[in-house]
Amino acid sequence: MKWLVLLGLVAFSDCIVNIPLTRVTIMRKTHSEKNMLNNFLKEHAYRLYQTSSPGSNIATHPLRNFQDMVYVGNITIGTPPQEFQVVFDTGSSDLWVPSILCTSPNCSSHVMFRHNESSTYRPIRQIFSIEYGRGRMKGVVGRDTVRIGDLVSTDQPFGLSVEQSGFEGMPFDGVLGLNYPNLSFTGGIPIFDNLKNQGAISEPVFAFYLSNKPEGSVVMFGGVDKSYYQGALNWVPLIQPGDWRVRMNRISMEGQIVACYGGCEALVDTGESSIIGPRRLVNKILRFLGAKPRGSEHYVSCSAVNTLPSIDFTINGINYPVPAQAYTIKDSSGICYINLEADPESTSTETWIVGVVFLRQYFSVYDRGNDRIGLAQAV
Repeated sequence: MKWLVLLGLVAFSDCIVNIPLTRVTIMRKTHSEKNMLNNFLKEHAYRLYQTSSPGSNIATHPLRNFQDMVYVGNITIGTPPQEFQVVFDTGSSDLWVPSILCTSPNCSSHVMFRHNESSTYRPIRQIFSIEYGRGRMKGVVGRDTVRIGDLVSTDQPFGLSVEQSGFEGMPFDGVLGLNYPNLSFTGGIPIFDNLKNQGAISEPVFAFYLSNKPEGSVVMFGGVDKSYYQGALNWVPLIQPGDWRVRMNRISMEGQIVACYGGCEALVDTGESSIIGPRRLVNKILRFLGAKPRGSEHYVSCSAVNTLPSIDFTINGINYPVPAQAYTIKDSSGICYINLEADPESTSTETWIVGVVFLRQYFSVYDRGNDRIGLAQAV
């Protein structure tokens, strides 16, 4: 198995700022692949350790570590600027990176923020913690200048981790949350809100194009570049302002409803690689596909992938099929795994996490001004 790195160019169009994203394959932790990962980390230390991770979800959803595709981009913090690669994550609201104050062993294998070398850094006497299912971090809050391409957020609150676990072996530095301010664990104003408030962007909108090709993925701020999708944008109102969560009508396969009977909730999450749902319903879909268990995962014969049905998500009355080629992953041993995950959390409301598996198929727009999400077929 090899690492795939996707680099784009910063582009500008009618006040829209496009930020290139890097696509990274996270390896399954077999013995041989763990050795491959360790060798890669040694050979590409500086470049890779500026790569960041899924900081998956609102605090309860796990970071995946088996061949998932993770999209990361460059930011800088401080004066002079210190560079990090982070996941641009609609499932969380905080920006954080490792700090030289961190005492956890895995911090030293990432780029760590050197607060004492930044002339614009200001400490805040506040601590916080975030749990990401299988990963967690504790940190302190500071303020500094953060740059995303040519966008500049001054006096931006962000987290500096002092303890972290669950990120071992992951090629990332930190997370840049793009959810609403009410979900912030640091209590600070998220960077998108600061960019909007400081007049750095003309419209309170950002959008993602996540390519399954080796180049071209971008996150764009301030507007929408129509060259990244075809047809019309279908707008979906949020269930309520404060979270990128929408109403989903149903999930079906070959015309048969397999989940979300009578409607459910869907969290649109760029920081999560998989599609995640209630265990009982995920297991039903896996049985429908004829998938067999292997450890904690389920797989099918790779020769059968082209015959498997799409998983159809109906949102606001519009059908969004995800083909089998998108929801299966072929690993280095030639086995095709189903990229669905059962959520260990049990809630009274049926909720699905619609992650990168879905978003590689559909260009997504996040409109803070009108509290809605736009979806269209990606090109």
